[in-house]
Amino acid sequence: MRRYLIAAVLFGALGCAAAQSYPDRPVHLVVAFVPGGATDTMARQILGELSEALGQPVLVENRPGANGYLGWNHVASAVPDGYTLLLAENALAMSQALYRKTSTGFDPLKQYDAIASVASSPMVLVVANSVKANSVQELVAFSKAGPQKMNYASAGVGSVTHLVMEVFRDGVGMDAVHVPYKGGGQAVADVIAGHIPVTFASTQVAKGLVEGGKLKALAVTSTARSPALPNVPTLKEAGVTHADVDLRFWYGVFGPKGIPEAAKAKLGKAIAAVMADAKVRERLARLDITPEYAPGPVLQAKLTNEIRNWSAFVDAKHIKPE
Repeated sequence: MRRYLIAAVLFGALGCAAAQSYPDRPVHLVVAFVPGGATDTMARQILGELSEALGQPVLVENRPGANGYLGWNHVASAVPDGYTLLLAENALAMSQALYRKTSTGFDPLKQYDAIASVASSPMVLVVANSVKANSVQELVAFSKAGPQKMNYASAGVGSVTHLVMEVFRDGVGMDAVHVPYKGGGQAVADVIAGHIPVTFASTQVAKGLVEGGKLKALAVTSTARSPALPNVPTLKEAGVTHADVDLRFWYGVFGPKGIPEAAKAKLGKAIAAVMADAKVRERLARLDITPEYAPGPVLQAKLTNEIRNWSAFVDAKHIKPE
């Protein structure tokens, strides 16, 4: 018995020492979608400063597939030592709302430790240049003018761009067919090419494309006009009313359940410092990304509320997994 007690004490001491020395090797920040999308862009905006703050390289690891579940499950099943983290967006809440009655076996509220909120950014309703519409009202008219239903692109079933478009369609009474892609970058590329008429995109993705004349922007989802696209009206200005859900991208860092408190504290402190850094804030402002640091418990509460609100919308509108 004494031998077991000694072993337990030694094991605990080793675990404590490991947590105190954290991190002593590179940290992997998983993005559950393809490179070039909103979350990948966000991750790469803070990569250098976060590496400096932690004193170890932080490596972005793209793990796309299964509408985000490949990357999400990878993090959920990782060793909870703080070396495998997830930069997630509100697709985490939306997918849980959409798939919660299925047999995915995934529950972010039970399988993750929330580390910190990072930032948020509005979304932009963009259309191909070939679409004869320069306003929301003209887009609705365009959708009704053809012999067939209009298609719209998204980053995947249950993605932010999927459910935000469903909220938009509900608000304007527009009938359209969902065409899911394997990431926002692919969806936007096909809208640019004119293969599909419309999608939502993050401001960091849309800004350069709109300014470069490759896409037309009809509205932004923020409550005020975006400094990145000041000539584009808000949905409210465009006369769109919608359900009581957050239509912005928001980003947060999560890890597998059970990360040592000392490691979580170091991560939270590092993220807070990065989001307060003047160079980072200036860089993000150019993309209309607003730093919104908040500690883990606040992020956990936000995720809980988002799942509840999106579940209510999904159920009310009878939106089913495809």
